[in-house]
Amino acid sequence: MIKIERFVFNPFQENTYVLYDDTGECVIVDAGCYDENEENTLVTFIEDNKLKPVEQLCTHTHIDHILGLSFILKKYGLKPRMHKDALPFLKNAKEQGAMFGLEMTEIVDPGEFLEEGQQIKFGKSCLDVLHTPGHVDGHLTFVSKDHKFAIVGDVLFRDSIGRTDLPSGDFDTLARSIRSKIYRLGDEFTVYPGHGPDTTIKYELINNPFVNGR
Repeated sequence: MIKIERFVFNPFQENTYVLYDDTGECVIVDAGCYDENEENTLVTFIEDNKLKPVEQLCTHTHIDHILGLSFILKKYGLKPRMHKDALPFLKNAKEQGAMFGLEMTEIVDPGEFLEEGQQIKFGKSCLDVLHTPGHVDGHLTFVSKDHKFAIVGDVLFRDSIGRTDLPSGDFDTLARSIRSKIYRLGDEFTVYPGHGPDTTIKYELINNPFVNGR
Protein backbone atom coordinates (compact mmCIF):
# COMPACT_ATOMS: atom_id res chain seq x y z
CA MET A 1 0.00 0.00 0.00
CA ILE A 2 1.24 3.48 -0.87
CA LYS A 3 1.42 5.93 2.01
CA ILE A 4 1.42 9.66 1.36
CA GLU A 5 3.02 12.34 3.51
CA ARG A 6 2.42 16.00 2.71
CA PHE A 7 4.66 18.92 3.66
CA VAL A 8 3.62 22.56 3.24
CA PHE A 9 6.67 24.55 2.20
CA ASN A 10 7.86 28.03 1.21
CA PRO A 11 5.96 31.34 1.16
CA PHE A 12 3.51 29.99 -1.43
CA GLN A 13 2.34 27.24 0.95
CA GLU A 14 3.14 24.61 -1.68
CA ASN A 15 2.46 20.93 -1.08
CA THR A 16 5.46 18.64 -1.35
CA TYR A 17 4.64 14.93 -1.24
CA VAL A 18 6.59 11.85 -0.22
CA LEU A 19 5.04 8.59 -1.44
CA TYR A 20 6.32 5.28 -0.07
CA ASP A 21 5.35 1.67 0.48
CA ASP A 22 6.38 -1.09 2.86
CA THR A 23 9.66 -1.70 1.00
CA GLY A 24 10.89 1.69 2.18
CA GLU A 25 11.46 3.03 -1.32
CA CYS A 26 9.93 6.45 -1.87
CA VAL A 27 9.45 9.18 -4.44
CA ILE A 28 9.50 12.91 -3.76
CA VAL A 29 7.03 14.99 -5.77
CA ASP A 30 7.45 18.76 -6.21
CA ALA A 31 10.26 19.46 -3.77
CA GLY A 32 9.40 22.97 -2.62
CA CYS A 33 11.59 23.15 0.49
CA TYR A 34 13.19 26.59 0.53
CA ASP A 35 15.20 27.07 3.71
CA GLU A 36 17.29 24.91 6.02
CA ASN A 37 14.42 24.30 8.43
CA GLU A 38 12.19 22.99 5.65
CA GLU A 39 14.99 20.85 4.26
CA ASN A 40 15.60 19.37 7.71
CA THR A 41 11.88 18.65 8.16
CA LEU A 42 11.84 16.62 4.95
CA VAL A 43 15.07 14.76 5.68
CA THR A 44 14.03 13.98 9.26
CA PHE A 45 10.82 12.34 8.06
CA ILE A 46 12.70 10.28 5.49
CA GLU A 47 15.32 9.17 8.00
CA ASP A 48 12.89 8.50 10.86
CA ASN A 49 10.86 6.23 8.59
CA LYS A 50 13.99 4.57 7.14
CA LEU A 51 13.00 5.50 3.60
CA LYS A 52 15.14 5.36 0.48
CA PRO A 53 14.34 8.07 -2.11
CA VAL A 54 14.56 6.61 -5.62
CA GLU A 55 12.82 9.25 -7.77
CA GLN A 56 12.38 13.03 -7.76
CA LEU A 57 9.31 14.03 -9.80
CA CYS A 58 7.88 17.37 -10.94
CA THR A 59 4.26 18.00 -11.81
CA HIS A 60 5.45 21.30 -13.29
CA THR A 61 8.24 23.83 -12.91
CA HIS A 62 6.72 27.00 -11.51
CA ILE A 63 9.11 28.45 -8.94
CA ASP A 64 7.16 27.39 -5.83
CA HIS A 65 7.32 23.73 -6.88
CA ILE A 66 11.04 23.57 -7.67
CA LEU A 67 12.79 25.49 -4.89
CA GLY A 68 14.13 22.24 -3.41
CA LEU A 69 15.25 20.46 -6.57
CA SER A 70 18.95 21.17 -6.12
CA PHE A 71 18.81 20.16 -2.45
CA ILE A 72 17.27 16.78 -3.30
CA LEU A 73 19.84 16.28 -6.03
CA LYS A 74 22.72 16.99 -3.65
CA LYS A 75 21.26 14.98 -0.77
CA TYR A 76 20.04 11.90 -2.64
CA GLY A 77 21.63 12.11 -6.10
CA LEU A 78 18.26 12.27 -7.85
CA LYS A 79 17.82 14.48 -10.89
CA PRO A 80 14.28 15.83 -11.25
CA ARG A 81 12.12 14.14 -13.86
CA MET A 82 9.54 16.20 -15.73
CA HIS A 83 7.86 16.66 -19.10
CA LYS A 84 10.11 18.12 -21.80
CA ASP A 85 7.78 21.10 -22.22
CA ALA A 86 8.49 22.09 -18.61
CA LEU A 87 12.17 22.70 -19.35
CA PRO A 88 11.90 26.39 -20.39
CA PHE A 89 10.30 27.28 -17.05
CA LEU A 90 13.04 25.42 -15.20
CA LYS A 91 15.71 27.29 -17.14
CA ASN A 92 14.27 30.72 -16.20
CA ALA A 93 13.69 29.82 -12.55
CA LYS A 94 16.05 32.53 -11.30
CA GLU A 95 13.98 35.16 -13.08
CA GLN A 96 10.78 33.59 -11.76
CA GLY A 97 12.13 33.72 -8.22
CA ALA A 98 13.33 37.30 -8.50
CA MET A 99 9.78 38.41 -9.34
CA PHE A 100 8.66 37.17 -5.92
CA GLY A 101 11.76 37.99 -3.89
CA LEU A 102 12.92 34.37 -3.80
CA GLU A 103 16.50 33.40 -4.52
CA MET A 104 17.07 30.40 -6.77
CA THR A 105 20.81 29.95 -6.52
CA GLU A 106 21.23 26.89 -8.72
CA ILE A 107 19.38 25.51 -11.74
CA VAL A 108 19.72 21.75 -11.97
CA ASP A 109 19.69 19.70 -15.14
CA PRO A 110 16.69 17.40 -15.42
CA GLY A 111 16.86 13.65 -15.58
CA GLU A 112 15.05 11.56 -18.18
CA PHE A 113 11.94 13.30 -19.46
CA LEU A 114 8.52 11.81 -18.80
CA GLU A 115 5.65 11.33 -21.22
CA GLU A 116 2.04 10.27 -20.84
CA GLY A 117 1.72 6.50 -20.72
CA GLN A 118 4.94 5.91 -18.81
CA GLN A 119 5.01 4.42 -15.32
CA ILE A 120 7.09 5.41 -12.31
CA LYS A 121 8.00 2.29 -10.35
CA PHE A 122 9.22 2.22 -6.76
CA GLY A 123 9.20 -0.66 -4.31
CA LYS A 124 6.12 -2.73 -5.06
CA SER A 125 4.23 0.28 -6.39
CA CYS A 126 3.80 2.27 -9.56
CA LEU A 127 2.37 5.58 -10.73
CA ASP A 128 0.93 6.25 -14.18
CA VAL A 129 1.93 9.48 -15.90
CA LEU A 130 -0.70 11.77 -17.45
CA HIS A 131 0.03 14.92 -19.46
CA THR A 132 -2.31 17.62 -18.12
CA PRO A 133 -1.43 21.05 -19.57
CA GLY A 134 -3.49 24.21 -19.25
CA HIS A 135 -2.11 25.74 -16.08
CA VAL A 136 1.31 25.66 -17.72
CA ASP A 137 3.02 23.76 -20.51
CA GLY A 138 4.47 20.41 -19.56
CA HIS A 139 2.25 19.82 -16.55
CA LEU A 140 2.04 16.19 -15.40
CA THR A 141 -0.29 14.28 -13.07
CA PHE A 142 0.81 11.11 -11.27
CA VAL A 143 -1.89 8.48 -10.74
CA SER A 144 -2.16 5.33 -8.65
CA LYS A 145 -4.93 3.22 -10.15
CA ASP A 146 -4.51 0.57 -7.46
CA HIS A 147 -4.96 3.02 -4.59
CA LYS A 148 -7.26 5.44 -6.43
CA PHE A 149 -5.47 8.75 -6.01
CA ALA A 150 -3.87 11.39 -8.21
CA ILE A 151 -1.11 13.90 -7.47
CA VAL A 152 -2.36 16.73 -9.67
CA GLY A 153 -0.08 19.70 -8.98
CA ASP A 154 -1.85 22.94 -9.90
CA VAL A 155 -4.41 21.50 -12.31
CA LEU A 156 -7.26 21.11 -9.82
CA PHE A 157 -7.92 22.31 -6.28
CA ARG A 158 -10.78 21.89 -3.87
CA ASP A 159 -13.46 24.23 -5.26
CA SER A 160 -11.00 25.74 -7.72
CA ILE A 161 -8.58 25.21 -10.60
CA GLY A 162 -5.08 26.32 -11.47
CA ARG A 163 -4.44 29.84 -12.74
CA THR A 164 -4.51 30.31 -16.49
CA ASP A 165 -3.25 33.91 -16.63
CA LEU A 166 0.43 32.97 -16.41
CA PRO A 167 2.68 32.27 -19.44
CA SER A 168 1.38 29.29 -21.50
CA GLY A 169 -1.76 29.03 -19.35
CA ASP A 170 -5.06 28.53 -21.17
CA PHE A 171 -8.47 27.91 -19.64
CA ASP A 172 -9.87 25.77 -22.46
CA THR A 173 -6.79 23.54 -22.39
CA LEU A 174 -6.96 23.23 -18.62
CA ALA A 175 -10.68 22.40 -18.63
CA ARG A 176 -10.01 19.76 -21.28
CA SER A 177 -7.23 18.23 -19.16
CA ILE A 178 -9.54 18.10 -16.15
CA ARG A 179 -12.53 16.65 -17.96
CA SER A 180 -10.73 14.21 -20.27
CA LYS A 181 -7.96 13.06 -17.92
CA ILE A 182 -8.70 13.78 -14.23
CA TYR A 183 -12.48 13.42 -13.99
CA ARG A 184 -12.42 10.22 -16.02
CA LEU A 185 -10.31 8.47 -13.39
CA GLY A 186 -13.44 7.83 -11.34
CA ASP A 187 -15.58 9.43 -8.65
CA GLU A 188 -13.83 7.53 -5.88
CA PHE A 189 -10.37 8.96 -6.61
CA THR A 190 -8.73 11.24 -4.06
CA VAL A 191 -7.04 14.32 -5.50
CA TYR A 192 -3.86 15.63 -3.89
CA PRO A 193 -3.25 19.18 -5.17
CA GLY A 194 -0.21 21.42 -5.22
CA HIS A 195 -1.79 23.78 -2.68
CA GLY A 196 -4.51 23.41 -0.08
CA PRO A 197 -6.46 20.39 1.14
CA ASP A 198 -7.25 17.08 -0.53
CA THR A 199 -10.47 16.64 -2.42
CA THR A 200 -12.23 13.96 -4.47
CA ILE A 201 -13.31 13.78 -8.07
CA LYS A 202 -16.89 13.18 -6.95
CA TYR A 203 -16.88 16.38 -4.90
CA GLU A 204 -15.38 18.49 -7.69
CA LEU A 205 -17.79 17.15 -10.30
CA ILE A 206 -20.65 18.50 -8.20
CA ASN A 207 -19.17 21.56 -6.53
CA ASN A 208 -16.30 22.99 -8.58
CA PRO A 209 -17.53 26.38 -9.88
CA PHE A 210 -15.05 26.45 -12.79
CA VAL A 211 -15.18 22.90 -14.21
CA ASN A 212 -18.11 20.80 -13.01
CA GLY A 213 -19.74 17.82 -14.63
CA ARG A 214 -18.11 15.57 -17.19
